[in-house]
Amino acid sequence: MRLSLLNPILTHDGPWASVYVDASYTAQDAAKRQELTARAAAQELADLGAPAATCEAVHTALAGPAGDGPIGRPKASGKRAGRAVFAAGGEVVMDVPLPGPPAAPLTTAWSTLPRLTPLVRAVGDSPTCLVAYVDRIGADFELHDDAGERDQGQVSGADWPVHKTASADWSERHFQTAVENTWEQNAAEIAAATHQVWQRTGADVLLLVGDARERKVVRDLLPEPLRSRTAESEHGARPTGSQSPQLARDIAQVRAVREGERAAEVLDRYHAGREDDGGGQAVAGVPALVEAAREHQIDTLLLGPAGPDAGREVWVGPKGDQLGLRSTELQYLGEVRPAAARADDALLRSAAASGADALVVNDPGAAPVGGLGALLRWPAGPH
Repeated sequence: MRLSLLNPILTHDGPWASVYVDASYTAQDAAKRQELTARAAAQELADLGAPAATCEAVHTALAGPAGDGPIGRPKASGKRAGRAVFAAGGEVVMDVPLPGPPAAPLTTAWSTLPRLTPLVRAVGDSPTCLVAYVDRIGADFELHDDAGERDQGQVSGADWPVHKTASADWSERHFQTAVENTWEQNAAEIAAATHQVWQRTGADVLLLVGDARERKVVRDLLPEPLRSRTAESEHGARPTGSQSPQLARDIAQVRAVREGERAAEVLDRYHAGREDDGGGQAVAGVPALVEAAREHQIDTLLLGPAGPDAGREVWVGPKGDQLGLRSTELQYLGEVRPAAARADDALLRSAAASGADALVVNDPGAAPVGGLGALLRWPAGPH
């Protein structure tokens, strides 16, 4: 997953209040349960030592509607949902709707860093799918993720001539050639616009929807690597959009396939990099990960389902690359008042600050030993 989700925390100092709640309310008891949950969360934080202003900020947020999230996500929908709220300095910094309820109805923490690992696990990789509804004249674009879809504009080409006739007359054959030329020109414009929207949105997979011939012409004109990330669906068309249940299933399928492909790619690279002849392209263990994080060397941080390394104590400063195994190490990094933090949260903050990605590995057999590992941007040096 892209850790840009965590960007709001990078510009705020701690300590942090972190709250995960089950937001699966029904219409009959929503207001009452929200208020009870908000009160309970604020009280638990106060008992943990959080100041009154931060407790009140969390109470106000949880008693009201969920926000849109830090990266413009629409609200989570459906009966089974969760919510994560992070506050520091008397204000809520992130209010994130979750695709499902957390493991416990209410979990709170008051700590040096926000408790980020449960958020990353809940959100998952969540590949985004750019859907292009194509026809002979143009295309409409939508971006789909776990929270729904967002309009991404459209492109229109020439609207005449686009329909053939059945006549064999010379003039009609000339007209049909003109129709073919119009189709080809419009397809080129659609392919170029699709590529531009793909780059602008950072989508993970493209789904072309429409007539089979029009899909094929557009797909053949797409550049690599976009063409290799493209799937097709016959369910839906302009201008009906995404109302088809079959199309919704197709979108979910291509997103799931892409998620599995990416996980397999990262794990293959990780395990190859851990081999004796892997060139030091991957590391595991808190000491090696801390060193890589300080050097902005982490490309993808891997989080296993369990392991002793996640909760190991490290020392951090206010900046993402200020972390060490001992408090004395922070003096060399310009921090005179280091604080203790969990290794997984410290490494996630550091990875987000350096523009790295993360991958949640749910298979214990494929996960890094100890629960934490990383693919590196360049090989690790000898130790």
